[in-house]
Amino acid sequence: MLPNLLTVDLEEWFVVETLADRFSPQDWMDLPSTLERNCNRLLRLFARHDVRATWFVVGWCAERYPALMYRIAERGHEIACHSFGHRMVDRLSPDEFRLDTRRAINAIMESTGVRPLGYRAPSWSLSEKVPWAFEILADLGFEYDSSIFPIKHDVYGMPDGPRQPFRMTFDQSRFLYELPATTVRRWGRNIPIGGGGYLRHSPYWYSRRMIRRVNRGGQPVMVYMHPWEIDPEPPPVTGLSLTQRFRTYGSTATFEQKLDRLLSEFQFIPVIDYVRSITRHRIGFER
Repeated sequence: MLPNLLTVDLEEWFVVETLADRFSPQDWMDLPSTLERNCNRLLRLFARHDVRATWFVVGWCAERYPALMYRIAERGHEIACHSFGHRMVDRLSPDEFRLDTRRAINAIMESTGVRPLGYRAPSWSLSEKVPWAFEILADLGFEYDSSIFPIKHDVYGMPDGPRQPFRMTFDQSRFLYELPATTVRRWGRNIPIGGGGYLRHSPYWYSRRMIRRVNRGGQPVMVYMHPWEIDPEPPPVTGLSLTQRFRTYGSTATFEQKLDRLLSEFQFIPVIDYVRSITRHRIGFER
């Protein structure tokens, strides 16, 4: 069975772009945290299925919950980077991006003793708009990035972006593997599967069928989730639009059961294990 890639974007519920107009970073310390209880739910679920995941950690969370970060790393999961302040990269200057990423690396290393080798941008915000960001990641010592989402979306997306993993090369023998979010090609467009709201809201039979379709084509599926997505009782936020409410609260009460079935039926590995395998067989991954 072809192994798929299991990833968690480790962040608080209030950092999501859907709620950015409600809560600024200055508010974060005063908001109720759900991070530990939901990360513990995921850890128990992963342990029950004997799987390891890649956790893309927000540096702000690493600073606030170092014991949790250490516990995740101690259980054999890969620790990767999800920025420090969860600011969309396409709204930062190159210097701001470099500073934010360095700060995140330091916070993660301080809490876990692990130097992250993978990066995922907040809200999938790496695209052709910020080509300099990929080179900065290579400069900072990352081996891979997983930030391109080849779809059209109101917040993010690179509709004409690559759909399969590839290797970027830069001057001075630097390189970076890119592992885009998974899509399937249907009706002349890229359809997202396997993560976030696309996995949370879809019927399980549909997700299973699409994952099998991608696997039959010889590619792993990038499954991703956020700790707040498995919370059956998330903190209430009043005055949300229907779209905001759907994106924030929709299907959270049943998502853990869906993940349980997914982990039972498919094999999963951390991203770094897959990167190591394609590093040994680099032909076909140049771009």
